[in-house]
Amino acid sequence: MNKHSLRTEVKERLKSMDRMTYEHGSYLIANKLIHTEEWKNADVIGITVSHFPEVDTWQLIRKGWEQGKNMVIPKCIPAKKEMNFKRITAFNQLESVFYGLFEPMDSETKRIDKNDIDLLIVPGLAYSKEGFRIGFGGGYYDRFLKGYHGATLSLAFAVQLLDYIPVESHDLPVSKIITEKSVINCQ
Repeated sequence: MNKHSLRTEVKERLKSMDRMTYEHGSYLIANKLIHTEEWKNADVIGITVSHFPEVDTWQLIRKGWEQGKNMVIPKCIPAKKEMNFKRITAFNQLESVFYGLFEPMDSETKRIDKNDIDLLIVPGLAYSKEGFRIGFGGGYYDRFLKGYHGATLSLAFAVQLLDYIPVESHDLPVSKIITEKSVINCQ
């Protein structure tokens, strides 16, 4: 199966999830994440602002603030197909951009250097147990991960795990995937 077909299949699986399953699964995943050494040891955490039916990250951003962590959110630069991360201290520093996604407002936030991010939570649509993923098709994270040396992990519902994902030469695996059912060490 190619990446397009796999994306479609996983999107259908996610759409069929009821709200209670989504909420409880997101809670279980968040609880597992905040007990990892990667989370505990991180001062600066790179994380996206989730868009249903992705695992809810709003609660994780709040938890990071409660714990005094610096929560940094990606800002895409579509013309260059690149992104950088900006620190937010409140949700009103976000604005709705393309596809209803939320990104930091330039005027309200400060850019954080890639090398200062201790933990990067890498989003995706489908994952293999080896840590490879199929993203949403923009390639932003594939480009950002080159030269990134901090910890990487992904949050996913178990229905997003696949036995096979096609891997290309530029694909870089995450070191850990956390689902509502397990924590998978990929390397």
